[in-house]
Amino acid sequence: MTQREAALAGRITPAMEQAAAAEGLAPEAIRQGLATGRLVVPANKHHEGLKAIAIGRGVRVKTNANIGTSPHDVNLDKELAKLAAALQHGADAVMDLSTGGPLDLIRTTLLRECPAPFGTVPIYQIMVEAKSLEEVQASWFLDMVAHHAEQGVDFVTVHCGVTRAALPYLKKRVTGVVSRGGSFTVAWMRRHGRENPLFEHFDQLLDIARAHDVTLSLGDGLRPGCLADATDRAQLHELKTLGTLVKRAWEAGVQVMVEGPGHLPLHAIAKNIRLQQKYCHGAPFYVLGPLVTDVAAGYDHIAGAIGGAYAAWLGASFLCYVTPAEHLKLPEVEDVVEGVIAARIAAHAADVALGIPGAADWDLRMSQARRALDWQRQIELSIDPDKARRYRELSQAKEDQCTMCGRFCAMKIFDEKFD
Repeated sequence: MTQREAALAGRITPAMEQAAAAEGLAPEAIRQGLATGRLVVPANKHHEGLKAIAIGRGVRVKTNANIGTSPHDVNLDKELAKLAAALQHGADAVMDLSTGGPLDLIRTTLLRECPAPFGTVPIYQIMVEAKSLEEVQASWFLDMVAHHAEQGVDFVTVHCGVTRAALPYLKKRVTGVVSRGGSFTVAWMRRHGRENPLFEHFDQLLDIARAHDVTLSLGDGLRPGCLADATDRAQLHELKTLGTLVKRAWEAGVQVMVEGPGHLPLHAIAKNIRLQQKYCHGAPFYVLGPLVTDVAAGYDHIAGAIGGAYAAWLGASFLCYVTPAEHLKLPEVEDVVEGVIAARIAAHAADVALGIPGAADWDLRMSQARRALDWQRQIELSIDPDKARRYRELSQAKEDQCTMCGRFCAMKIFDEKFD
């Protein structure tokens, strides 16, 4: 029985109780969210040691950190260090996007060390291991999802909405298809002259997901890769297709969330959130960024945090981090840390705006510590205590001052002169 099936049957599972405790909510609230499809609790029954969380509306906005090898950089120790850094700095979930090296060994090793929900993109393994596009059979798409599910992966990105009907809409794009899974699916369809197997055989995909209680993350294989392509016909065609698949997943007792762009100008975010909620019936929205400008190379974590905060306030519930290395190189450990912190800032800003219980209390405690010039308490309350401590130590300031204002501290002047 999946988490959704249990919720529909009125049952509260241990995973629901664990997710509720993390939110400070009653388990019944999580059960109801699962039953309506507004929440997911990714919890593969094979993932030992999982600390379940809820993703969706009415709970804290969650963040995901992508890690994984590339064909040019295969180092399992580095990926383990990235995993540890992501979890230490507060990522709620982790995805392994490895495309180089012994993928099964990398995935199972990372999964064994990860108590957070763990996601993958199964089609990547097909891309890496196939000798040619011609040899890839339609059955491989489903078989690889089953393979990952059997290993304990909690959620999988599946590009089910990339269909042959959408291909004509790609001709006028500036950046074409920027999703690796999406581009591989498009190439396969063109080469074989057939429909996307994940769309054509979606019922079989649901059977796999139900058997292992894997949450389907319906991928945005046709997401815009630049502002000029945002909200075009290809993107909207895919989104509408995903909306029909959401209902089919719910009817099959399978948990599902929907992935979204990508690159969006700031003024287009509201429309995109509104359309997703409309077409996908309120299913949790998982967004990459969105990046609100194309020119922030080296600072894309900031562009993503700006878009992420706005998107989450409007209705997105799961933010995939963007690192400073985006568009440039494979992230290092320090890039992972920067990306996680930026995404967490965006998520927390949205939580405050949404009135999530307890969110604004954190900020109030920090304000009180600043008013008291309690530097140690400020460090403890920082979203990145290590960095805050390092900056404070580098300043070599007096105990009751910082080196920005020194004796001209506004709060000290206010206290002394006002009294």
